[in-house]
Amino acid sequence: MATATKVFEYAVRNQQGKLVKGRIEANNQAAVVSRLRTMGIAPISLNEVSTGGLQTEIKIPGLGDRITLKDLAILSRQLATMIDSGLSILRALSILAEQTESKALAKIVAQVRSDVETGSALSVALAKHPEVFPPLMINMIKAGEVGGFLDRVLVSIAENFESEVKLRGKVKSAMTYPVVVFIIAILAVVGMLLFIVPIFANMFANLGGELPLPTKILVILSDWMKVGGPVLLVALVLFGAWWGKNKHKQGVRDKVDPMKLKVPIFGTLFQKIAVARFTRNFGTMIHAGVPILQALNIVGATSGNVVIERATKDVGDSVRSGESLTGPLSKHSVFPPMVVQMMAVGEDTGALDTMLAKIADFYDQEVEAATEQLTAMIEPIMIAVLGGIVGTMIIALYMPIFNIFELIE
Repeated sequence: MATATKVFEYAVRNQQGKLVKGRIEANNQAAVVSRLRTMGIAPISLNEVSTGGLQTEIKIPGLGDRITLKDLAILSRQLATMIDSGLSILRALSILAEQTESKALAKIVAQVRSDVETGSALSVALAKHPEVFPPLMINMIKAGEVGGFLDRVLVSIAENFESEVKLRGKVKSAMTYPVVVFIIAILAVVGMLLFIVPIFANMFANLGGELPLPTKILVILSDWMKVGGPVLLVALVLFGAWWGKNKHKQGVRDKVDPMKLKVPIFGTLFQKIAVARFTRNFGTMIHAGVPILQALNIVGATSGNVVIERATKDVGDSVRSGESLTGPLSKHSVFPPMVVQMMAVGEDTGALDTMLAKIADFYDQEVEAATEQLTAMIEPIMIAVLGGIVGTMIIALYMPIFNIFELIE
């Protein structure tokens, strides 16, 4: 869990012997003393300052405190650029803590800077914030520190995160239109059942006569919606709350993740996204020098699908016993034969990271093409479905009007 940054008030004597007071943020007193000594001064007094009362920052949960993958990509890219330019890690972190747009991330970076200042390695300081920095990032930075190529590792992390952000953006943009049309269709149907159908039902009741079967069904649905609508709405809200808390639990994932890959039309898309994420993360970690067994454990957990995670466990067992890396993959249908064969070639030639990068690029393009095809196919289907539902309801409402003159007579 992250250590909260505290505010300390210090008093020092400058070179002229004058007493100078100031405030500084750090995790503890040792960090403050270390920072002041790097400035060539030693504190005479040092006290922690309470930041309660009117100075307490007001926070609204969910607003301004969310750190996205894009924020981490920008942070990695900027940190790599500054380190490559010759700046020390401590100086680079200080600059990032001041200029990072995300206030939540800036606060975490300040805490990381304080830990590095007290002698911790960058990877160790980042590991204290597992809710912000993913294991993939922490382990790659650790490998870069050991190998002495931290700047190149940070560039690889930035490219990996940027590719992931780009992939997510493509899928979201492709799915936006169908989701919006679907919501409009539901609202239109509910609105007609709650507000329009009852008016026609009262008019038909006053006129008397037998209603056609489609109109009767529509009136029954309208009556049910008045009673069952609120119950259904509450049930949906409760299910949404439950899903938000339990969707990452292993028992839920064991049932839901395999179903995702079997869903008609969308199952293929989910498979391509999972394979692209797996190969990209795996290739990036191997290229950074992370041990293969450690990399397998991490990419399995970050693949986003329990089916991929099980496959990586089988691969890890195979490698641990001295067998082939790609042998167990052929037993899992989630990996297409092309992926297995290309990984086998990369393993034989010693260029597995390069081959994994090529596979990831290929499946990124496949995902883009699949989302475009889905959008092109879903748009006319959704329009036809929406028009069919609304049109059927209108016909059912106006069918009794065709006999209205007979009822008046």
